[in-house]
Amino acid sequence: MNKQIDKYLSSFISILLGFILLTGSNSSHKGNSVPADRPNILFILVDDLGWKDLGSYGSDFYDTPNLDDLAKKGIRFTDAYSAHPVCSPTRAAIMTGKDPIRVGITDWIPGRPIDRVENPKLIPPEDIHNLPLEEVTLAEVLKDHGYKTFFAGKWHLGETEEYWPEHQGFDINKGGHDRGSPPGGYYSPYENPRLNDGPEGEYLTDRLADESIQFLESVEEDPFFLFLSFYTVHTPIQGG
Repeated sequence: MNKQIDKYLSSFISILLGFILLTGSNSSHKGNSVPADRPNILFILVDDLGWKDLGSYGSDFYDTPNLDDLAKKGIRFTDAYSAHPVCSPTRAAIMTGKDPIRVGITDWIPGRPIDRVENPKLIPPEDIHNLPLEEVTLAEVLKDHGYKTFFAGKWHLGETEEYWPEHQGFDINKGGHDRGSPPGGYYSPYENPRLNDGPEGEYLTDRLADESIQFLESVEEDPFFLFLSFYTVHTPIQGG
């Protein structure tokens, strides 16, 4: 592993500490201690969640007691900004540590075709529709450092299968594919090529959480990187 990649890993993990849950160097998993230089990492991403939609950030409408409790025990960013206001570019930035324009993804994939709009006032740039395999993802860096890597939920960084999570550094992919919203809605059957249907009426958000818990219970000595990327609260609006 060259020094540039090592530097990339150290810098990116230091940024993540502000908004991920670390099981950390003082904790253990299944009785096995985690090396101080390789903390376990759980990254939770909620799609289309507004910055003030949590009680810990001032919401008096939505009840979010579990996340509020997590915020009390951890660190909150109060002056942080997303890399982009749209989903795919933001995900590309998280995965690569680059500004979306450097990756070539500046709109949701595949974006809104110009030919659908008569006399458009703005013409968007021609974006690529797959996160290039040449890009070094966070999962690939961590995997090179001995991490078990797991992805669950919304990917939306590749129109074609060879660019999905299992080809971008993740050992396991549960639910990540080309679509930005769940093709079958939030209840099974999901019509998801990377997630088997559950019992009729099973709720997708619960299923992704259960898949993540199963992964956690399967990990033993190796450190892990779990990226839980909920499809909620993106449309369709279907409560659990």
